Amino acid sequence: MPSSSLVIVSKCTIYPEHKSAVKSLKLSVSDLPMLSCQYIQKGVLLPLPPLSSPDLISLLKLSLSRTLSHFPPLSGRLHTDSDGHVHIICNDLGVDFFHAKAPHLSTSALLPPSDRDIPPVYRKFFQFDSTLSYAGHDKPLAAVQVTELNDAVFVGCTVNHAVVDGTSFWNFFNTFAEMARGAKKISKSPDFCRETVFNSSAVLALPAGGPSVTFSGDEPVREKIFHFSREAIMKLKFRANNPTGKVEPEFSDPEILGKQSNDTWAVNSKSNGKITTVLLKKNPAAEISSFQSLCAHLWRSVTRARNLNAKKTTTFRMAVNCRHRLAEPRLQPLYFGNAIQSIPTTAAVGELLSKDLGWAADQLHRNVVAHDNATVLRCVKEWESNPRLFPLGNFDGAMITMGSSPRFPMYDNDFGWGRPLAVRSGMANKFDGKISAFPGPEGNGSVDLEVVLAPETMAGLENDTEFMQYVS
Repeated sequence: MPSSSLVIVSKCTIYPEHKSAVKSLKLSVSDLPMLSCQYIQKGVLLPLPPLSSPDLISLLKLSLSRTLSHFPPLSGRLHTDSDGHVHIICNDLGVDFFHAKAPHLSTSALLPPSDRDIPPVYRKFFQFDSTLSYAGHDKPLAAVQVTELNDAVFVGCTVNHAVVDGTSFWNFFNTFAEMARGAKKISKSPDFCRETVFNSSAVLALPAGGPSVTFSGDEPVREKIFHFSREAIMKLKFRANNPTGKVEPEFSDPEILGKQSNDTWAVNSKSNGKITTVLLKKNPAAEISSFQSLCAHLWRSVTRARNLNAKKTTTFRMAVNCRHRLAEPRLQPLYFGNAIQSIPTTAAVGELLSKDLGWAADQLHRNVVAHDNATVLRCVKEWESNPRLFPLGNFDGAMITMGSSPRFPMYDNDFGWGRPLAVRSGMANKFDGKISAFPGPEGNGSVDLEVVLAPETMAGLENDTEFMQYVS
C-alpha cells in the first residue's frame, strides 16, 4: 500500500494530568549502552471501536495524560551534567501524539496469509524512525500514533530505549490501555528506585553531538512472522531434552501434552504402532526450556540457510531480564528502566550443524542458567572498567540477535472494545539477523517470531523442511 494512503490528521503534545513528584533519574550502566540504539517501536492492531473518530481520539488523549502521571520520566528529557552523567529530567514537557487515517487499509491487507511477508505499511504507524535514544536530549522520550483504518485501529508507541526496556515499555502500554478502559487507579505501579547495583559513578564518554548508529540499516531485508503453536514448541522441547530415538513422541492429545508435576513430565509415546504414556524425570535446573529449544531450532536453521563456511563462528545473542536474578539488593519486578544484559553464545558453524538440536539448545541453556547474581555483578564491573555503547548489528554475517520476549503481556491491551488482533513493530533496530519474540495471538504458550533476514537467507529458511515442519 503506498504511503500516500496514510495521512497525518493532527499532531499535538500530551502533558501528564498531574505534575511529576519525581525530579530526576540517573541513567544506569544498563541504560547508558542503549543511547546508540533506536527508540523502541511496538504497537497493537485493535478491532474497530464503537466510537466516533472524535470520541476515540479524545478518549486516548485523556487516557495517555492520566498514564503519564504514573510514568513521569516519559514526559521528561535527557540531560548530561557537567560531570558527564546522563539524567532523565522529569520536567513534564510531554510526549507527541499523532492522529492518522488510512481508510483504504483493512485487516485483510495487514494480516496476510502466513506465507507472506509483513506488509511494509506497518512502518508508517510509528514516529521517530531511525532516531537514536541519545536524541532524547532534545526530542520527546515517547510518541504515540493512533491510525484509524477501514475496519480497525492501530495504536503505535515509540519510546526511548535508554529510558525503558521491554518490561517497562509494556507496563506503560498496559497501563495506557487500562486507563482507556476507565480504571480509577493503575494495577501495576512502576518502581523508580535508583539504589540498585546498576547505579554507578562511571562515565560513558560520547563524541560531540552524540553516538552514531552501530548498523547501517541500508541492506535489503525481508520481514516475516513465523507462528509456532504450543504443540510444535513442546515437540521441540521434547527433542531438545531427550536423545534422538529413545522415545518417539506422539502429540495428538493436547491434554496429555506437557502435563507436569514437580518431578515428572508426561507425554504420549509411540512404539511399534502402540501408544502409551511415558513419565520423564524432570530437573527444573537441568531442563532446557521451551523458548531455549525454539531459539536453538532457529539458530541452526538460519545458520544453515546462510551457507556459511564450516569453520566460521556463529553467535546467538539474547537479552535476559536481570530483575529476578539479583539477590541483594533485589530489584522490584516493575523496576522502571533497563535491567537487561546480553548473553552471547558462540559455536563453529560446522559443529552447530553437525550436532543435534539438543546440543545447540544445551549451549543456550547453560549460558542462561549461568547468568546468576554473581554474573550480573561481574558484567556491571566489567562495563564500569570499560564503559561502552551496545554494539547492535550483524557485523560478520553470522550473528542472530533475539529481542523482546513471549512472556511480555502484549495482548493484555484491551482499550475497552476487545483484545488486540496482532502485535507488530516499526522499522527500529532492524537488520539481517534481528529476531523479536512475541506471544502468539491465541496465547497458551504459542509464540510468534518476527524474523528479519537478508532476502536470500529468508528464501533458504522458507525452503528448509526441517524448520518449516514446526511452523503453523
